[in-house]
Amino acid sequence: MTSSVIDSALFKDQYGTKAMRDVFSDETQIQKWLDAWDALAQAEATQGIVPQKDADEIKAKAVFKNINTDEVREGFKKTAHPLMPQIKSFTKSLSPEAGGYVHWGATTQDITDTGLVLQLKDAQAIIVSQVEDLLRDCLKQADKYKNLVMAGRTHAQHAVPITLGYKIAIWANEFGRHLERLEQAKHRYLVGELAGAAGTLASLGDKGLAVQAKYCELLGLETPLITWHVSRDGFAEFSDILSMIAGTVAKIANEIINLQRTEIEEVEEGFTMGKIGSSTMPQKRNPMICENIVATTRLVQASAPLGTTAMVQEHERDMSFWQTDWAYLPQICINLSGAMAMLHTVINQMIVHEDNIKRNLAMTKGMIVSERVMLDLGHYLGRQVAHEVIYENCMKAFEEDKPLLDLLLQDARVTDDVDEATLRELLDPENYSGSSAKMVDQVLGRYSEYLD
Repeated sequence: MTSSVIDSALFKDQYGTKAMRDVFSDETQIQKWLDAWDALAQAEATQGIVPQKDADEIKAKAVFKNINTDEVREGFKKTAHPLMPQIKSFTKSLSPEAGGYVHWGATTQDITDTGLVLQLKDAQAIIVSQVEDLLRDCLKQADKYKNLVMAGRTHAQHAVPITLGYKIAIWANEFGRHLERLEQAKHRYLVGELAGAAGTLASLGDKGLAVQAKYCELLGLETPLITWHVSRDGFAEFSDILSMIAGTVAKIANEIINLQRTEIEEVEEGFTMGKIGSSTMPQKRNPMICENIVATTRLVQASAPLGTTAMVQEHERDMSFWQTDWAYLPQICINLSGAMAMLHTVINQMIVHEDNIKRNLAMTKGMIVSERVMLDLGHYLGRQVAHEVIYENCMKAFEEDKPLLDLLLQDARVTDDVDEATLRELLDPENYSGSSAKMVDQVLGRYSEYLD
């Protein structure tokens, strides 16, 4: 049994998804390096550097089964080099002629960086799909509850009414912006790397740039404008975007945790018989999935800054952060994928307690719409004076635990200009959710392609 929760047979599905773990498996990493060698040989064949028959043999044999992983692992220990043992193992499956052209003109970092980018390309596809799912989930719930008025809260206190759909549409809009970021930024980090020892492509002479362009084309990656061996801003940007997505995922989970508090109990992450909240308190219906989401996203946001620190490199190449990339990038991708998978379940199984929402809306006995009364009274007294009048009545209502209406009806400063029927209408929170529903419709319209 492994000590890492990502790979643990018991816990791995709480910290990641199989699809994302497969992207960053040993087999996939090595296969991506083989894909890079294949593309390199094919690109060089187009320029007459490598005989086509030898490039085709490399292509046919560039499969993981032709790598002896035990031999490679021992080779790592002996050479302290991340790639030479694999080159040696791979060439054993080739004829001497074809084997002599493996890795021609490349340097180690060309292959390892390109292989990692190929993994990130696959990871991005999974992340985009999961963000799209979450956007779709939120749009569905926002539409369903766009007119359900609830207490809006600022500074953890009742503020003014909103609708539940409005709250969820804000989540949806964040996911929509994350999709835009992923699409707009990908050309800056899904970039191939082929540059040679110090990045000048001197090993390929005057054919270097042509080989590089074909190499990237064959791999489905962007062609770099200039070597990025020591320019790690692309990985930093990718990491930052994943950290922001994790922030949205965590915010939603944390919001549900708070809305599920016993004292509030407006929204619940979902419950079926058999789900256990506590080993000692049988009554507990804890938001344990949401808590696990928050914990997992913390791992993402704690590791993502390594992308920025890895931008500090020395001269034309520095190995100090290659293997850091191999550690933190898989971790943040796997953990984020796991958190998003859990949130997908939570949003789809979310329980909304409408009776409790209505109960809480009335909890402050009218004070939640004091702004509305103040603004109406302001037409007669001026805004600042009206604020003072309503403030005094609200503080008294709070201290004496009385309905705000009762106190306002006793205050001549109010009743001289506003009659009882008007006050009752003004104090109905159902009538003061502003443009909440219209804003939900704007979000639904913006992302209509994701609606069924």
